[in-house]
Amino acid sequence: MLALIAPGQGSQTPGMLLPWIADPAKGELLRHWSEAIDLDLLHLGTTADADEIRNTANAQPLIVAAGLLSAGALDLEGKFSYVAGHSVGEITAAALAGVITEVDALRLVRVRGLEMAKAAATSPSGMSAVLGGDREVVLAAIADAGLVAANDNGGGQIVAAGDLDALAALAPEGARVRALQVAGAFHTHFMSPAVEAFSNFASMITTSDPAVGVLSNRDGQVLNSGSEILTRIVSQVANPVRWDLCMSTMQRSGVTKALEVAPAGTLVGLLKRAAEGIEGFAFKSPDDLAAANQFVSSKG
Repeated sequence: MLALIAPGQGSQTPGMLLPWIADPAKGELLRHWSEAIDLDLLHLGTTADADEIRNTANAQPLIVAAGLLSAGALDLEGKFSYVAGHSVGEITAAALAGVITEVDALRLVRVRGLEMAKAAATSPSGMSAVLGGDREVVLAAIADAGLVAANDNGGGQIVAAGDLDALAALAPEGARVRALQVAGAFHTHFMSPAVEAFSNFASMITTSDPAVGVLSNRDGQVLNSGSEILTRIVSQVANPVRWDLCMSTMQRSGVTKALEVAPAGTLVGLLKRAAEGIEGFAFKSPDDLAAANQFVSSKG
């Protein structure tokens, strides 16, 4: 049984759309999307430097566009049973499941990125990856420091978020702490100012119930209501991402393989470390297309 998975912020790299727009049809689609959201995705995905695409307002639409472009190249009809996205990847996943259109996905992520960037600018905050160590010890250290476990990614990776001074002092026994290059403490109360504007915009988006099971970052639950999926996408901005629970649900549901859409690699790596029995495939570029379609069609 196959799941499609979509990565979140931090997966973007300079020039990552260049291989895709070698196909003129993909380049034209990207121009259409750019006009629809008043953002030059073609520039961001080809000539923009690392600093420009690190900007939250640019990174998030770029990541969703890459995921949709790559998925659109695949022969997927009737071949996958679940979708899951990490953080902003939930918007990509919702489009892949037929909950929202591709253009509405990009309109949503454009507003999400802008509002989260604004929220981050109001109060200095950040995020740090905590690698290794005993899970309960790490979680206790994060809580004792007044921080939030904003991403629980499984495989010995938890992301702490909150006050910059508290993050700088964080040192759980037996773990390594690495500061992340992000604008603020995503998936915490620091992002609360973004939720109202995002919610207001999302209320104008038409949803359909999904054609496949959609896994939620909140608790790993399989959702079958389009309106609930969108409501959870909105609230996720200021609440933790439990990717560990999404992986556990995939295992319990009989998923045996997962294809990560572009910009791929991060989530397949987490699957290898924490989801025994699920084979992963990172669909990074058109060079992988034949192998990706074979992976999708193969039994497993």
